Amino acid sequence: MTVSIVDLLRDRIPPQQVIEDPAVLTAHATDASRAPAARAAVLARPASTAEVAAVVQVAASAGIPIVPQGGRSGLVGGSAAIDGAILLDLTGLDRILSIDSVDRVAVVQPGVIVADLQRAVAEHGLFYAPDPASADRATIGGTIGTNAGGMRCIKYGVTRDAVRSLEVVLADGTVERTRPATVKGVAGLDLTSLIVGSEGTLAVVTEATLALHPAPGPSRGVCATFPDAASAFEAANTIATGERLPSALEFLDEVALRGVRIIRPDLGIPEDARAWLLVVTDAHVGGSADLDHFEAAVREHGALTIARAEHPAALDELFAARRSLNAALIAVRSGTTHGDLAVPRSQLPAFAVGAERIRERLGVEISLAGHVGDGNLHPTVVFDGDDQLAVEAAHRAERELLELAQQLGGTIAGEHGIGTVKLDGLVGESSPRIRDLQRRIKAVFDPHGILNPGRKI
Repeated sequence: MTVSIVDLLRDRIPPQQVIEDPAVLTAHATDASRAPAARAAVLARPASTAEVAAVVQVAASAGIPIVPQGGRSGLVGGSAAIDGAILLDLTGLDRILSIDSVDRVAVVQPGVIVADLQRAVAEHGLFYAPDPASADRATIGGTIGTNAGGMRCIKYGVTRDAVRSLEVVLADGTVERTRPATVKGVAGLDLTSLIVGSEGTLAVVTEATLALHPAPGPSRGVCATFPDAASAFEAANTIATGERLPSALEFLDEVALRGVRIIRPDLGIPEDARAWLLVVTDAHVGGSADLDHFEAAVREHGALTIARAEHPAALDELFAARRSLNAALIAVRSGTTHGDLAVPRSQLPAFAVGAERIRERLGVEISLAGHVGDGNLHPTVVFDGDDQLAVEAAHRAERELLELAQQLGGTIAGEHGIGTVKLDGLVGESSPRIRDLQRRIKAVFDPHGILNPGRKI
């Protein structure tokens, strides 16, 4: 009699943690991208590293794909189901194992929610810097898988910059640690950084040692509107290259502001404003001088209006326009694409010019809002979802925006990953030799191709 994969799993981990209910499988079939997904065979919910290893060993012996999942807040289909696969739900590994104020590290399991970790370390006077927009639902494991970013990258870097060491389960089910948790360490190759951002294709992360910072000072900021995007980009470059580095530098364009006026008229965005910039400092010392510097920079580059927030509550009001971005774009048109690309900051004006040419040629509307401080934009094409021609034009514009970023020395994925949604765009990202090298590295880690196959590379 043939033994099913469900029975094999129930022999290795508690039976109640092996789920074949079709409704549950459907609920876990995709991520926030709503990318097309196939039908997985079963969902496994391990509660320890040993149980993760057991699941991987079963999959390896049976040659069945494994799809690691966390909060499924990803936007590129990286955790969408694969036909006949085991969905590996890691949210049960949700413990903060330690917070060390001397070494300034936290040791956590992959199912810990980012915002929960941020709150926990704050009680120790410490600070976990990576802060993706989905921090209230994204897991540490998911953000490690995608090398997530957020608004604070200009000052603190991306998730990779916060990861000291990883405990991982390899494709044969063995458990290894990538390196010691010391600040410095150059023995051997840097497998930690290689696994960060690999979207579960090289190993399954079961524990992470993360670098912490001393708690920052109170967040304060300057918000300005401009008559055109070029002026805002010039101001942003002046600020980003100046002696006072902000902790966030955010941009909204004319399309986004039009939507903000629709849903938040109380914010008083001037009708003649075509661009918006928010600059934040979290300095303990010299915060007011930072604001003086930021204010002078935006004024120098022709700001129409300037608002200054000297304390966090006032800053929260200035952030309202940025936080309303997604709803604002939907208010402009019923349909929206999803964008995530990055270019060298010096190329932002050229990207804006190229995007305008795409807009004129295809007859579409494009918003270029994003993290202008590090060149990571989230271009969004807004369109009438009931008009098939408009839908086709929008998706063509989306592809051309990615190609434009590559032509300017940038990338098609700044912080959200590749998954399945952006696989086609990799052709213009790396040479055939480099892509082949990446596949060969994948084959060394995962010779039978069971770890999240068909994603990332």
